[in-house]
Amino acid sequence: MTPGPLHLIGLSGSLRSGSYNTALLRTAQALAPAGADLIAGSIRDIPLYDADLERDAGLPAAVSHLKAMIAGADGLMLFTPEYNNGIPGVFKNAIDWLSRPAADIPKVFGGRPVAVLGASAGGFGTIMSQAAWLPVLRTLGADHWAGERLMVARAGSVIDEGGGLTDEAIRRRLAAFVAGFADHCRAVRDCRRPNP
Repeated sequence: MTPGPLHLIGLSGSLRSGSYNTALLRTAQALAPAGADLIAGSIRDIPLYDADLERDAGLPAAVSHLKAMIAGADGLMLFTPEYNNGIPGVFKNAIDWLSRPAADIPKVFGGRPVAVLGASAGGFGTIMSQAAWLPVLRTLGADHWAGERLMVARAGSVIDEGGGLTDEAIRRRLAAFVAGFADHCRAVRDCRRPNP
């Protein structure tokens, strides 16, 4: 039996309408290889984590929806900005919510392939933020894919006002990144599929 298309979820860690990372995600969607669908999830409606809120009202609808999307996907791509040499608070907050309750961590993150890439206005292209994600992903039991690295520095010079990625060399690197991650996710999925 031929497996269906590969389902990947992409999350941008910025809420800004002109976000470089959201633009990078949209371009990655357009460059996804045949047989792979890259769907954009959203962290926009996720509130600040509050254990009292969780206790009294349960998970917010936006969290439950995103958890279900990720749990049903073959892989997750984190398009991370970098704020003050680290992970943006709004992005880490979303992952903290997605890890609740703790019993759901294996279903959402356990062994799931995760790729981290990013774009920033500065000259280091999210290298510190990407490194800061590693202990988080390790704690969650995710399968961090390190087959490629993509850090888009000085993003304002290669992403136009309409969110288009204008640098052809970076477009080729992004296409290779997405294709490599898709290959990894497919291999993981094939290994987990029961023998006929």
